[in-house]
Amino acid sequence: MSILGVSAPTDTVMEAMRQGGQSYVEIADLVDKAGDYVARHTGSEAAVIVNSASSGIALSVAALVTRGNIRTSLRLHQDSIFRNEIVMLKGHNVQYGAPVETMVYLGGGKVVEAGYANEGRAEHLTAAISDQTAAILYVKSHHAVQKNMISVEEAWAVAQTHNVPLIVDAAAEENLQKYVQISDLVIYSGSKAIEGPTSGLVAGKRLYIEWLKVQLHGIGRSMKVGKETSFGLMQALDEYAHKQDTSEKEKATLQLLMPLDGLPGIRVTIVQDEAGRAIYRGRIHVDPNQCAITALELSQQLQQGEVAIYTRDYGVRQGYFDIDPRPLMGDDIEMITARIRELTGGASNV
Repeated sequence: MSILGVSAPTDTVMEAMRQGGQSYVEIADLVDKAGDYVARHTGSEAAVIVNSASSGIALSVAALVTRGNIRTSLRLHQDSIFRNEIVMLKGHNVQYGAPVETMVYLGGGKVVEAGYANEGRAEHLTAAISDQTAAILYVKSHHAVQKNMISVEEAWAVAQTHNVPLIVDAAAEENLQKYVQISDLVIYSGSKAIEGPTSGLVAGKRLYIEWLKVQLHGIGRSMKVGKETSFGLMQALDEYAHKQDTSEKEKATLQLLMPLDGLPGIRVTIVQDEAGRAIYRGRIHVDPNQCAITALELSQQLQQGEVAIYTRDYGVRQGYFDIDPRPLMGDDIEMITARIRELTGGASNV
């Protein structure tokens, strides 16, 4: 989770960061060569390392709004730009720690919402496109509404039909090659699935990446990437290319939560990630009528113990929270189970 620093890079990634940080390089050359290195991992025409997926949104928008024009890029929020509308599904305009629309406006774009909070169809995107449209933005995220929304492939078809660039925000997605095939620019976090340093990457069409690089001397100057970050992310990408699927092991770990299912007012299920990734979490459903505590209160009290336990608490007002097994080590899952048992009364009704 972002509030806990997202991930913990390996010793080898940290060593690469040390080596990069203690070396002098020509930064412009590093931007180009590191971008080429990233592009080989993603299978894209070109790529660039940025300091976060959030900045990747802003810089991608700025690239397509300014079309790489230097003067417009330097005067991004001063001069009027005719083609600056960024079309996105209403259900994708979410808050992920910051509003998506804030990043769009930072990049000089203007959000044009298409569809509804509970429905986003291809014809909604089509109807929102005008001669002022600079791009379509598709957010592939568990934060976004999943119900009744078109797929990224369907959005790509609309973009191609109307000759409008498609940006895909795939910050936490695990497949680094998939989205470059169905977008013009795709954005990933370097510190989520890749487990690198705090960073991001943008991959896609070479022309658009070159336009994005122009922004590094405009708004991107406030988002610049240190050489140590570039070295660390390249190492993390090398390791990620050989990362094994651990989803079955994680599901097995979650079985250790199942004894809680016998506690009054507690029900435990194993659920797959909302966005369809091969990520599984333990979902703790809490009935306050039976255990005298709400899901919100239980989640808050778990954080306040001698060892702080942070849950994935997006559903607490609907009566549940999730336990993510991926960052857990040693006997963490047993400690979590014991703490939940203690806070909910401890006795089993089995």
